[in-house]
Amino acid sequence: MARFFRAVPGLPFREVLLRAVWGRANNGGLSPKVGTGDAGSLTKREPFLSKSEWQKKLTPEQFHVTREKGTEPPFSGTYLNNKEAGMYHCVCCDSPLFSSEKKYCSGTGWPSFSEAHGTSGSDESDTGILRRVDTSLGTARTEVVCKQCEAHLGHVFPDGPGPTGQRFCINSVALKFKPRKR
Repeated sequence: MARFFRAVPGLPFREVLLRAVWGRANNGGLSPKVGTGDAGSLTKREPFLSKSEWQKKLTPEQFHVTREKGTEPPFSGTYLNNKEAGMYHCVCCDSPLFSSEKKYCSGTGWPSFSEAHGTSGSDESDTGILRRVDTSLGTARTEVVCKQCEAHLGHVFPDGPGPTGQRFCINSVALKFKPRKR
């Protein structure tokens, strides 16, 4: 098993474990649309795409932010000042992530949300996001990724409005907005 972990550097631990368990059942990877999510629940998954396939599907800026954990410049995002009612989806896999009802102006330069779509109290198990520890800048932050395709979306901070006190600071380029139908 140790050889297997060394053979697949860069894959999140959960994916490495799933590939080890599922093995050759479907050519060494996860099923294109179904995988094991948190707590053993089944969740839809975006097919594993290669770097070149993601580069073909996304703009260079979308690729940099979502696949390489980049950040768009502050105050540059398309959705920073969007006040239209609707839903924000993952630009990579179209999974619903944040409702316009939970969007607010934080003054930080990125779209901010007080909670993810599907949150029930403090339970995020029915949301389209996952939280991960990010120490890339030498300090611990909480990264927010898409649960379905693991696209980097942004970070969450504990300086948001009540009642949650959270500020999901999300890159516009990682989102696709769908207005509410009237």
